[in-house]
Amino acid sequence: MYQRILVPIDGSPTAQRAFDYALKLARESRAELIPLYVVDIPLVAYEAPGFDPSIVRDAMLETGEQLKRDALAAMKKENVKGVARVVEIDRAGFDIADRILEEARSANCDLVVMGTHGRRGVRRLVLGSVAERFARMSCCPVLLIPGSVDGATDAPAAIAPRTEKVIL
Repeated sequence: MYQRILVPIDGSPTAQRAFDYALKLARESRAELIPLYVVDIPLVAYEAPGFDPSIVRDAMLETGEQLKRDALAAMKKENVKGVARVVEIDRAGFDIADRILEEARSANCDLVVMGTHGRRGVRRLVLGSVAERFARMSCCPVLLIPGSVDGATDAPAAIAPRTEKVIL
């Protein structure tokens, strides 16, 4: 069914749910799994007086490497092939969704599985939604896995057909 599945990871429970589902889907379809951690240091951090953004960068890289090791261990346990990656946003004007899209394109992924926090109203307006932004610009189907939803099961929010995007 799928050959290459990309799943963004960030250490949150929502991203873990998405990873678990992507791992199961990759195992069942014998697909390659690509867990992806994106390091993003907001520009405002560079402008704070006396603040050294390299401290934040180093901490995020360390977190990414640990998540990468954890993902690879889970993949090995389930006999799922793939390469976990830690990447940085290295261009002005790029955000996390842009970087995920760049990786999905370069790896020729045919599915991206991502968690969504399901924020609404002002919280979504203020905090934004990487999942929503990515789903709107994706080059391949997107499967959104809800975080904590009352009455939620382990089933995905929706499965995207091979030629369409699912936006929830």
